[in-house]
This record gives sequence, structure tokens and C-alpha cells, in this order.
Amino acid sequence: MMTNSMYIQGGTLYHADGSEIKHPLIEIRDGKVVSVTTAIEAPSDADVFHVADDDVILPGMIDLHIHGSYGADVMDGTNEALAMMSRTLPKEGVTAYLATTITDEEQTIEQALKNVAGYYHDRGAELLGVHLEGPFISPLQAGAQPKEAIRQPDAATFRRWQQLADGYIRLVTFAPEEEGGLELLDAMTDLGVISSIGHSHATYDVIQEAEKRGLTHATHLFNGMRPLHHREPGVVGSIYLSKQLKAELIFDGVHVSPEVARLSWQILGSDRLMLITDAMRGKGLGDGDFELGGQPVAIRNREARLSDGTLAGSVLTMDQAVRHALKLPGIQWTDIVKVTSYNQAKSLKIDDRKGALKPGYDADIVVMTQDGTVKNTWCKGVERQ
Repeated sequence: MMTNSMYIQGGTLYHADGSEIKHPLIEIRDGKVVSVTTAIEAPSDADVFHVADDDVILPGMIDLHIHGSYGADVMDGTNEALAMMSRTLPKEGVTAYLATTITDEEQTIEQALKNVAGYYHDRGAELLGVHLEGPFISPLQAGAQPKEAIRQPDAATFRRWQQLADGYIRLVTFAPEEEGGLELLDAMTDLGVISSIGHSHATYDVIQEAEKRGLTHATHLFNGMRPLHHREPGVVGSIYLSKQLKAELIFDGVHVSPEVARLSWQILGSDRLMLITDAMRGKGLGDGDFELGGQPVAIRNREARLSDGTLAGSVLTMDQAVRHALKLPGIQWTDIVKVTSYNQAKSLKIDDRKGALKPGYDADIVVMTQDGTVKNTWCKGVERQ
């Protein structure tokens, strides 16, 4: 049954193509954007939400890499955990996400995959699928991934897991240099799954071959990857030199310094960067002691670390990442649309319904102040805070 329209009016709407609409009138019905105009007045009897003149309107943000929040974790393997994430993410302007796993025992990973496949929840951020981070990674770049559960890349296991997940594995972080890595990449390319180099010690030559076979992404730039060296570009240098690789960036000022983030932005541009949080279950709960992949994690002063000091995910929110980005020279709101929504939607091949606010697109909308503070979020036309 068709419902009545509601309207959002005011502020400035930004698009990834560099255009903007001042004081737009956005009509929403049945969870979709019906029209975007510059009409001065909405219908006299309409339900209108008025946006302050100085505020900005953006497509809802998409987090491709998040493990948990508010005490919940994808690896809990429960509907309650996913529901908590879906309910809380709109607070930071996120309207869709990939539930991200961690290297763990096979049965634990499989339970998490089955749980995502059977999950349905229409309140809050939309669960778009799974980001399988590990276990097909390099022990040399494990980071906070449990080394004892790392396994060699195996295409047959991946295909079985994709069936178990009912096709919901959308992105896989892996190390192509490990035995079986390129065969795994071939399987991902064949199934249309995004391949992302991460927790990898690969050389430039290996990555060149991987790109030829379909590699398209890189997981959390600089973190868990072979660094740039003047005699071996490593993973970082290969990303910089690539024409096709898009890179995730944890822009919290801890995982990567603002100066290195600025350098990376200058090299890659807004078309090839994607802000992520890589957040774990402690996000939103302040300082305390938590768990990630069966390992104790201490959160102090917005840093999540293992007992040996290794960074263990983050407690970053997407709006905090936006605020960091806005401090860089030359970054405009149209750049923010690209790195928080449009690039992600395009990679996931859902840019016909997300990543922009146009007629026919999902009414996933965030209103922010000029400094990047979230004021309001709508998920498919329903306000969620």
C-alpha cells in the first residue's frame, strides 16, 4: 500500500559528481527518493522536515569494514549482535554496512556466516553482506588477527563458505602471496566477490599479477601490509602506483597519522579512497576491557590494543572520520560523499540505489553540521538515531 510522501527541505545537498543543490526539497515515499527539486514550498498539508540553512545533506554512509559496536560483535553469531549494530550505526550517519569477520576457528566463522545469511532486520542500518577478513592472510602481517587460526588460502573452502552464507560474502581480505592465494583470487573474481589485499606481505610483482587476475581493493591502508621501501614498493607502494586499486583508510589519527592520510589522499584522490571504521565491540562504550577474536583488548583514550600494544581494531565512528578528513587542505563535501558512500556503493555494484540521493534511490540520508557532526539520519525514509 502506498504511503503519503514526507519531505526534507533546506541546507545544501552534495553529490559525488561535484554538484550541489542549495535549499533542496526532497520528496520521500515508501523508502525511496521520489524527487529532488528546488521548489520553494512543499505541499501545504505535507509532512516536512526543515534543515538549517548551514547544514549539509549527504547520502547515508556505508561502512565496508566494521566488526562490532556497543558490546556486540559479528563473531557472536547471533541476531541480537547484528540488530545492535544496525540500531546504533545510524547515530554516526551510517545507513548500510558489511558485517566483518575475523580470523577464528572454522566453526566460529561458519556460525557467523550462517547467522548473516538468516538475518532480517528492517530497523536501522541495512546489512549488505559479509566482509570476510581472514583467515586467508599472512602470519607476517597478522596484526590483531589470531595467528593460530590463520590458514592458507583455499578456493574450495571459500566456495563452500559462500554457499553457507547464501551468497552474502561480498568482500574478502586475503594475502595473494600465500600458497593458493591467486587461485582464491580467481574464485572470487569468478563469483563476483570483491577481492581486497590485506594482512599481506606481498611484493610488487605478486600484486601486479593479482591485479591482472581481478584484484580491486586494499584493506586498511598501511595497517597490516608490507610497507613502502626504496628497493621494494611492497603493498603500500603498489597501491600508490596502481590505476585500479581502491584503498580503505582508518582515519582516526591513530592507525594513520593526519600527514600520511593527506599524502595518501593526494596520491590516490577521492575516487580511490574509502573511509572505514574497523570498529570492534567496545565502540560507544568508553574505556574498558573487551574481547576480539578471543583475545583481551583494552580500550584507553579511544585506542583499542592487545596486551602487547598491537592495535586491535578501533572505536572510531564514521562521523569522527569525516571530521578528521575535513581538516585536510582542499577537502570538500563532494569528496566526503565519494569516500563515505559513492565509492562503496559503486564497488558493491549497488550504485543504482545507494551512494546518491536521486529519484529511485534508497532514502538513506544524513544531515550534518559544517564541522561533520551528525544531526539526523534516515534509513530508507525512516528517521533513526
